[in-house]
Amino acid sequence: MTQKGKIGVTTDNIFPIIKKFLYSDHEIFLRELVSNAVDATQKLKTVSSVGDFKGEMGDLSIRVSIDEKAGTLTISDNGVGMTAEEIDKYINEIALSSANDFLDKYKDNAHAIIGHFGLGFYSAFMVAKKVEIVTKSYQEDAQAVKWSCDGTPEYTIEKIEKESRGTDIILHIDDENQEFLKKEKISTLLNKYCKFLPVPIVFGKKQEWKDGKHVDTDEDNVINNTTPAWTRKPVELKDEDYLNFYKELYPFAEEPLFWIHLNVDYPFNLTGILYFPRIKSNIDLERNKIQLYSNQVFVTDSVEGIVPEFLTLLHGVIDSPDIPLNVSRSYLQSDHNVKKISNHISKKVADRLEEIFKKERNQLEEKWDSLKLFIEYGMLSDEKFYDRAMSFALVKNIEGKYFTLDEYQTLIKENQTDKDGNLVYLYANNKEDQYTFIDAAKEKGYDVLIMDGQLDTHWVGLLEQKIEKSRFIRVDSDTIENIIVKEETTEVNLTDTQKEALNEVVKSQLPKMEKTEFTVDYKALGENSRPIQITQNEFSRRMKEMSSMQPGMAFYGEMPDTYQVSLNIDHPIIAAMISETESKEKEDLTQYASENKTLHQLIDLALLSNGMLRGEALSDFIKRNYEGLNTDS
Repeated sequence: MTQKGKIGVTTDNIFPIIKKFLYSDHEIFLRELVSNAVDATQKLKTVSSVGDFKGEMGDLSIRVSIDEKAGTLTISDNGVGMTAEEIDKYINEIALSSANDFLDKYKDNAHAIIGHFGLGFYSAFMVAKKVEIVTKSYQEDAQAVKWSCDGTPEYTIEKIEKESRGTDIILHIDDENQEFLKKEKISTLLNKYCKFLPVPIVFGKKQEWKDGKHVDTDEDNVINNTTPAWTRKPVELKDEDYLNFYKELYPFAEEPLFWIHLNVDYPFNLTGILYFPRIKSNIDLERNKIQLYSNQVFVTDSVEGIVPEFLTLLHGVIDSPDIPLNVSRSYLQSDHNVKKISNHISKKVADRLEEIFKKERNQLEEKWDSLKLFIEYGMLSDEKFYDRAMSFALVKNIEGKYFTLDEYQTLIKENQTDKDGNLVYLYANNKEDQYTFIDAAKEKGYDVLIMDGQLDTHWVGLLEQKIEKSRFIRVDSDTIENIIVKEETTEVNLTDTQKEALNEVVKSQLPKMEKTEFTVDYKALGENSRPIQITQNEFSRRMKEMSSMQPGMAFYGEMPDTYQVSLNIDHPIIAAMISETESKEKEDLTQYASENKTLHQLIDLALLSNGMLRGEALSDFIKRNYEGLNTDS
């Protein structure tokens, strides 16, 4: 036998659930109740526009007030109000939203209605021990009523006298939530959640400084901007309007680089303004500055689900009634519209950057240093954005000149292609510290890029994967002769005995540095090249740099820094050293090295060129050079 029936919900259990679990943060109750008041006001505008209400609308402001002595917080509107029948249907039946019924009836004329779930009103019980509704419908000859409930399934409805239409929601705040009777707290919450609602929200009176204190004036304190910039058409706005709105969002931030105004009505509704901030060096500090709204109601500033990860570095506002929210309107739910909107925003950002590059390239170059972190992050994390950005991504050389990657390839192709046909991009990340190596590269006629950004190491790794037959090498990663090898290198003709002797001599005089290892190598670089150079392998150094931002590569960060000490066997000083050491015993080699002032000087000069001569060693080097000066000259 098959049994059919309806699942029952015990109302005795509903209120504890609402009080503890409906919303992640109790403060959201104020947003919900003010949003309901906005809906009531918008409904009145709609019924008036279609002729169903012929009276005077009058002042439609929503008023929030506190009575600390009575322990009440009140939200009042002059909207459509409710009849006893509507209270019974929409308040006494939990989760039966009046918004849905209203939208069905007035779908072609409805102003933006916020609520859809019918649970917002009950958020009041998260902070109140008792809630009252005093309301009168806009309908002709409507009877005003008062509804009251103390947080149990029991309620009362009684007929009352009320002159004007609209609704007052009166919360008797419980002992645990007395903070919501403080003016500063309510002011903060209204500014957070209601700053851009489409109906004026009044909280108290504006104040002025008089007789040494702040006193109320007769003017209402309207806390919100009812027509924020993103709700207006782009043709109505000037640069000044966009900048003023940015200051409204971020009062203490630097002026943005530029912005994008989003205005889409098909296949989804989306408005907003996204700003490109001046991002200097720290990605994490710049995240979560985009505010998500639904019909001008603040939802969240964590928008990872609605925009690609790299776009979380942008600032501004996105507003869409088509973004699916959970029942508490606190976060996004998975939905096909989210992906569509995300792709659209990414495309609009790429379009805007390409437009600036084509029409105002000088502007892009001027702002590139503040913009490149964002561009590189996008190219690293989004394949489609990478493809678009290749046309406008720039590189800068040490002279401060900017090039697209195609332009730079053309510039260096003839002179910086090695014997295997690889195009070698030389770069430095510190012009001062790596000056010696930059200078050596320039003497060869090579061009050097400056790569001093937080993501540059990751970015050049990506470019090496994408651009065929290309290598990016930091200018101090090897001797300049060995970085771009144009022809077969001269063979190093040393015996094992000679190498072992030189290795012992040089290593005995190298400084002992924590987490640093030195290896000795031998190269035939010609007698005019420097006798000793210290370089750091590109691969190991790059892995260590990348490990600081990628937890999965942490083991590279624990590895010692490995430096290569290159001895130029063609240089007369090194050639003489080879002759002098090849027949010595090990203990004699150590004594030879300790007494060889020229060797000390060459090693110190190589360390100094790498910024590695510090502390006592640097002090000794300076003293030694002063002592060597001829005082008679």
